[in-house]
Amino acid sequence: MTIRLGYQMPNFSYSGSVKDLFPKVIAQAREAEAAGFDTAFVMDHFYQLPGIGKPDEPMLEAYSALSALATATDTIQLSALVTGNTYRNPAILAKTVTTLDVVSGGRAILGIGAGWFELEHKSFGLEFGTFTDRFERLDEALQIIEPMLRGTRPTFDGLWYQVEDAINEPRIRDDLPIMLGGGGEKKTFGLAAQFADHLNIICDASELPRKIKALEARCEEVDRDPKDLETSFLAFVILDEDGDKAKQLQSDYLLSNGVNLSDLSDDDRAKATDRHFCGTPDDVAEQVQKRVLDQGVDGIIINLITNGHEPGVVELAGKALKPLV
Repeated sequence: MTIRLGYQMPNFSYSGSVKDLFPKVIAQAREAEAAGFDTAFVMDHFYQLPGIGKPDEPMLEAYSALSALATATDTIQLSALVTGNTYRNPAILAKTVTTLDVVSGGRAILGIGAGWFELEHKSFGLEFGTFTDRFERLDEALQIIEPMLRGTRPTFDGLWYQVEDAINEPRIRDDLPIMLGGGGEKKTFGLAAQFADHLNIICDASELPRKIKALEARCEEVDRDPKDLETSFLAFVILDEDGDKAKQLQSDYLLSNGVNLSDLSDDDRAKATDRHFCGTPDDVAEQVQKRVLDQGVDGIIINLITNGHEPGVVELAGKALKPLV
């Protein structure tokens, strides 16, 4: 398993009817596969997220969508970026991602995090708890999930979860990868050093040098070589062959979320766009190299938040970024 170039689909607000929605998702995954992306991701949410859209905008259940994509693609890996641990019993989650692995012929990755979107929990009747609660639950969940993915039958009696001789069959392999996602330098990075094959670092790009140093410290604490824990960064890419059009797409996207770039100071503008990589394909490639890969991150996961569903845009991004990784 390696994630050097991933494509995330966080937005399902496409024109047309609901019947036309999933064919556009399939088209993006197939275009990503053909363009050299190694992994396709969807978000594990039930409502659209703040900063992307309104809660009632279209959102698909992650594992149903991924299983459908498994039958529509051939080689690309499939994952949630990332599964909210609070949404599912961990033993059932192990079963779910293992079934995705069987359906896809060994292409599943378990992306997982502690969960954070309180509105979804409240609306769906799910316990949210405190920040500490959620990370205690994630720690316990990984102690159940990891052995189930590896073919053993764990018995675990924790504060939050209990299983007894939990069976997970059938499995296509015993090394289904675990990816943690988040930016917490102590808890998330510590759990990644203990359990994960991959860490997707979620933060502003300007924070990456500090994050890499923190991850190295967590690995040292558990006597793990940091080189054995692969990393990636999630980037919001706004790309067009016309650089001015890309900048306009960025401006319009931010304005739709209440941010007017023309009203901001230079410092505030830099902060508002710290996760953005905007311009022509060559511009974006140069930014990714300098702001992400040169900081010691192994790979890049992008979304194309404004126009990824338009035919040819994913291919443009792949051609620009594939040579970097």
